[in-house]
Amino acid sequence: MRAITVSQPGGPEVLQLSEVPTPQPEAGQVRIAVTACGVNRADLLQRRGHYPPPPGVSDIIGLEVSGLIDAVGPGVESWRVGQPAVALIAGGGYAEYVVAPAGQCAPPPPAVDLVEAAGVVEVAATVVSNLDRVGLAPGEVFLVHGGAGGIGGFAIPYAKSLGAHVLTTVGSPDKAEHCLALGAEAAFDYHGPWASEARQASQGHGCDVILDIIGAKYLEANVALLARRGRLVVIGLQGGRKGTLDINQLLTKSASLTATSLRYSPSSDKAAVMRRLEERVWPLYADGGLPLTPPTRFPFTEVVAAHAHLESGHHIGKAVLTW
Repeated sequence: MRAITVSQPGGPEVLQLSEVPTPQPEAGQVRIAVTACGVNRADLLQRRGHYPPPPGVSDIIGLEVSGLIDAVGPGVESWRVGQPAVALIAGGGYAEYVVAPAGQCAPPPPAVDLVEAAGVVEVAATVVSNLDRVGLAPGEVFLVHGGAGGIGGFAIPYAKSLGAHVLTTVGSPDKAEHCLALGAEAAFDYHGPWASEARQASQGHGCDVILDIIGAKYLEANVALLARRGRLVVIGLQGGRKGTLDINQLLTKSASLTATSLRYSPSSDKAAVMRRLEERVWPLYADGGLPLTPPTRFPFTEVVAAHAHLESGHHIGKAVLTW
């Protein structure tokens, strides 16, 4: 089969189309003939050599796919050949075929085509699992950094559907306009005093939940911005790994800081997240309660351009690779 491989850690130019063995499903697994694969920040990190897959997982990049079930392994009764599916995986997505545990697969969302669905799975699983974990409640103030990206583009309308007051940071006026259209109450330019603007927008309350893709660079500002019993969730390290943490601020606010990586979670946890998406998120797509930003589509042969597009910082929404 054809797959995208990495010749050596580096820039987008190290990605190349190669012939590799077709994977075979083992017990409890299915094989998917891939229609499309989402492109994520984690993919860029893996390409640079900074985010290796868990032990035993394919070193081919790609954390989410859509397609048709092509084969089922022993013991799988929930899927049959020919059914459309989306899958949350730990690697292997940049290929014509991928194997996945059956529990980490789900039918695609209603009213969402297979190509669009490839860009929904990872962001939805990440946002929903983390907001469930910290218990974002109606009426709370929620801030997501990078609102015009894949995570933000899902988190804004989803948090709004939960009844939260949604704030975000962006890099340009057109991205701010996009986020306001998704349901954000305010969007702040991250080149400016976004933290003080967020506090002002919350009428001095601060933020009850912050979903952060940046990491160290925003750590001090995020902690200072938390409301009493606020929860900071770090899911990305675009701004570095090591920052200064004022533990006393957490203590005096009874606030909390957590960091999560869905990729390294056990398969049982991922299967539970997929069931949660079917239960909570897919119906929102069915009744129009969750807007979908159309992804930017690239053929797999243009994977270098897809990675350059994501690294440019000019993108809005997700990018997907299609066969």
